[in-house]
Amino acid sequence: MVKKTFTQNTIAMVYDFDGTLSPQPMQEYTVLPKFGIEPEAFWARVHKEATQTDSDPMLVYMRLMMEMLYKNDDVRITRKDFSAMAAGIEYFPGVEEWFPNINAYIKKRSGALVHVHHYIISAGQKEILEGVSIGKYFKQIYASEYHFNQYGIATFPKLLITDTSKTQFLFRINKGKEAMSESINEHMPEGERPIPFSNIIYIGDGMTDVPSMALTTKSGGHSLAVFNPKFAKSKVTCVRLLDAGRVDFIAPADYRATSKLTKRVHLLLDSVIAGIAYQAEVATCKAENS
Repeated sequence: MVKKTFTQNTIAMVYDFDGTLSPQPMQEYTVLPKFGIEPEAFWARVHKEATQTDSDPMLVYMRLMMEMLYKNDDVRITRKDFSAMAAGIEYFPGVEEWFPNINAYIKKRSGALVHVHHYIISAGQKEILEGVSIGKYFKQIYASEYHFNQYGIATFPKLLITDTSKTQFLFRINKGKEAMSESINEHMPEGERPIPFSNIIYIGDGMTDVPSMALTTKSGGHSLAVFNPKFAKSKVTCVRLLDAGRVDFIAPADYRATSKLTKRVHLLLDSVIAGIAYQAEVATCKAENS
């Protein structure tokens, strides 16, 4: 009998972006100010049209953005243009040091036996996120995308990510089917999934993250909600998520080493690392006696 090697020793840290790693929607740092579009009026228009036409707000946003950018025939936006705009994005305190710090913590606590992959799942624009300074830390960035024609010009939405469709990408991470061309519909035994849900920690900031938080926690993983301490409404939303059992913890969006968020994520990581060590020893015991 062939003895199986335990391979489920990878942790997935999954992040929303807008309101989670960055205080404002990425468009408010990038596309909107670049083209002189007032954010509040723009989002009001998106909401109004989505309500009146019973449309998905993100699809309305992506279409309106194209219409507004191209109302001048001389304007053409390329992938490189979107990526360059990311230089204007601001982060919550400590975000840029967060990822190497988390990597080092997991390596130390697990004796280098546990690995970690970071992911973004966002309804925002992938073309912008591809240019963020922290992009090098992510194994995958899943976000809404535009199609670019033969001249490299954005023409229409290619991929739309909504609150509920975010969950697809959690299954992709879980099953190791991370490319969009790979089907996730085939059954895969739990023991063969590269990153079981018990190894997933999801970090978001609000109601748009509820489907992902609910799936993660109900499947044995962990979720945590962060709030902007400058806005009382942000904390109220997170408290509602905590009271409803959607998340394990809530904390201010402060990613510095001494923050409450870091302390609570470390606690979750310790739990996951211990669970991995337990499962690895179970596998070893079975292999020794098979």
